[in-house]
Amino acid sequence: MTVGILIPAYDPDQRLLALLAELVATKRFLHIVVVDDGSHAACQSIFAQAKRSFGHQVTFLRHQTNQGKGAALKTGFAYYQALKPPVQGIATLDADGQHTVKDLCACVDRFLQAPAKMVLGVRRFDRSTPLRSRFGNTLTEQLVRLLTGLSVSDTQTGLRVIPLAYAQAALHLAGDHYQFEFNMLLAAKQHHIQISEQPIATIYLDQNATSHFRVLRDSLSIYAQFFRFAFSGFLSFLVDISLFTGLVSLLQGHAAAAVMIATILARLGSAGINYALNRRVVFQRGQRHAMWRYAALFVVQTLLSGLGTTLFSARLDPHGVVWLLSVVKMAWDLVLFVISYQVQKRFVFRGSAHVN
Repeated sequence: MTVGILIPAYDPDQRLLALLAELVATKRFLHIVVVDDGSHAACQSIFAQAKRSFGHQVTFLRHQTNQGKGAALKTGFAYYQALKPPVQGIATLDADGQHTVKDLCACVDRFLQAPAKMVLGVRRFDRSTPLRSRFGNTLTEQLVRLLTGLSVSDTQTGLRVIPLAYAQAALHLAGDHYQFEFNMLLAAKQHHIQISEQPIATIYLDQNATSHFRVLRDSLSIYAQFFRFAFSGFLSFLVDISLFTGLVSLLQGHAAAAVMIATILARLGSAGINYALNRRVVFQRGQRHAMWRYAALFVVQTLLSGLGTTLFSARLDPHGVVWLLSVVKMAWDLVLFVISYQVQKRFVFRGSAHVN
């Protein structure tokens, strides 16, 4: 079995040359691809020197303008997709010297033991790790756990070995920048890809000063879909809870029938807004029959919301204040909100068809 090497490079320095020299010296990898992601003219001498030194062992691809790390990875994936005979997997690593060839080989060896799994080279994060890297990884680790149930200890690692079949599927995932790597983790479970972790050295050169990761902008792009979903949910929640509180006040009391009626009517009022926002803004996809899947989810979620709120309210003073009942509903609906995100992402708005 063979594994191809893919190195996205943007404005690299001499460390790219050292990395290529070490890779070629192993005589282990038949296919090494470097994607120049629109590097500036001042860095073209590095690529010229690399082509002179390794032109027979390394394939060089180029974007005329900078398109982002995700786009560079997709270009490499497309190259390997067309390669005959095909490779079994694609190993990706950064061009800035943060990944050693020794660790790469360890990840490849682990992949070859179970070539249907995606291998992540995971680093150890302690106080010596730059704050922005430690914070970013902790945040994305918790978000991946929340959204997928996967426990990934290093969500931002660029050292990965990816099965060819999943790399082909990943060509259709959203994102041309750093969010693409994050989306690959989020979509792994959906594509039945298990994740294996291989410990690697933690290397940060000059406090990670050479990284092209833009903390605010790239972080926002990584979490964009979940933020949009949260915002859509928040607007729908305002409609829902306002209608619920008003209806409970009109119907008087906390009787089960009153709570259930208020829940259903309030949810009907907010459902139309939520569906339109999620279909056109959040997931930006969904065929026409997504409406029927959303309707089924709506019915189930409404019943669970009403039943849960009713059960909890039964423990309250039947003559208690309305706002306390509303608080109970908000807490229970928050649980349903997290579950709903997964159902909508995986089932309701599945597929790549864009909305009309």
